[in-house]
Amino acid sequence: MKANQPGEIIQPLNPADYFTLAMDDEIRRENMPGSLCGFALQLDKAPDIEQLSCRIDEFILQFPLAVARLQEHGKRFYWCTREKPEPIFFQHCCPESESDDSFQRSTIQNIMNHAEAREITAPIEFHLISGQNSHCFLLRWIHPFCDARGIDLILKYLCTDTKVQRELFDSPKAEALINGQLDKFKWWQKVYLFIKANRYINKLDRYQSILHGQYLQVPQRLVALTQLFTEQETAVITQQARQHCGLTGTSLYYIGCLMRALQELEPNQPGEAYCVPYAFNLRKQKALNPVLGNHIGALFAQAPKHLLHDRALLFSHLKQQNAQVMRQQLDYAFLPVMWAASWLSLKKHGAELRKSYKNGSERSSFWFSDIGQIHFEPNCFFNSDITDVFHFTQVSSPPGLALLCCLYRKQLTVSYSFNEPLFSETWITQLHTKMAQELLGQTQ
Repeated sequence: MKANQPGEIIQPLNPADYFTLAMDDEIRRENMPGSLCGFALQLDKAPDIEQLSCRIDEFILQFPLAVARLQEHGKRFYWCTREKPEPIFFQHCCPESESDDSFQRSTIQNIMNHAEAREITAPIEFHLISGQNSHCFLLRWIHPFCDARGIDLILKYLCTDTKVQRELFDSPKAEALINGQLDKFKWWQKVYLFIKANRYINKLDRYQSILHGQYLQVPQRLVALTQLFTEQETAVITQQARQHCGLTGTSLYYIGCLMRALQELEPNQPGEAYCVPYAFNLRKQKALNPVLGNHIGALFAQAPKHLLHDRALLFSHLKQQNAQVMRQQLDYAFLPVMWAASWLSLKKHGAELRKSYKNGSERSSFWFSDIGQIHFEPNCFFNSDITDVFHFTQVSSPPGLALLCCLYRKQLTVSYSFNEPLFSETWITQLHTKMAQELLGQTQ
């Protein structure tokens, strides 16, 4: 069905879209802009703007959700056509009186803190921020629209020169992978998975999560700080991650390092354990679909405070915890929970995600995302080369802090997204100093 009439439904949200929409609602309740996310490319020179604009127009034709609006019908949400779609490609030029770095940073901060009603917010926007000597291409999207892997696929779509190859990227009607996974189980197996997930959540909720920052204050704006490690430093970090967490445990290594860095910076924070939610990707490796929607499951990494003093002990604990989750299929056990929760009101869903069943305390010490290894061919971005990448996200308060990681050209980028005044740039800089020492294995 091709949607033409204003308000006509293009497609409903899938269960994992409700997962992120509930977070969007939680953030909006704090008078913040919602679950806005950003992914930025640093370019060595200005791209061919005419080609870029044409490619974005083609993307909109292939994926009409890009200019849709989120609309509630009854108790469910749908992507619907707009009466008059607004432009989603914008150019920002640095004035001669301002430095490129200052202009880029202030422009990104303004974009990421721009608040609009959910029904008005564009699902995705493309921003070209041009200076005298530096250029940045920013994708700003709202989390119910797609996940980070989807943004990676959108960038690959834009960078694919051959139209036949671009057509291999799916249509927005591709089935939600959560539904596909759940269809593999019989009804009684789904019930058993649901019960197993509930038991696991109750086990996590035995501990009160450690929170940092001035979390009783009201968040006022999102700030993002990005740190890039050299190729040599990244090689050391990769070796440390493999030594402590194995070939597939890099994300656990990043999480454990931040737990230790936080505890080192503020050792007297209340709470009994660090609890960190993170997502895992349901797509097949190197799959070009589904592009849009959130096709993720939820996992947790948790470590009691008494383990944090010993690196080896902490990483052994996190690794064993993760192995147990996989062995008992607790990762897939969350899928029926996510499906069932998608029928709750957004307010109820958000509270269920954030609050401990045991004592009503916040469940998350910080948010975490690891995009992993990103690859782009040289000069693939409309005659310009992508020299660096970084990303950021709005986050609910508490915890008011997110760690985002990715690897590009053998260099690790870590980005800290945080809410002021809960955290300050000075405090985050101190945290990164501790974090760098942990990542490089310079602590005991």
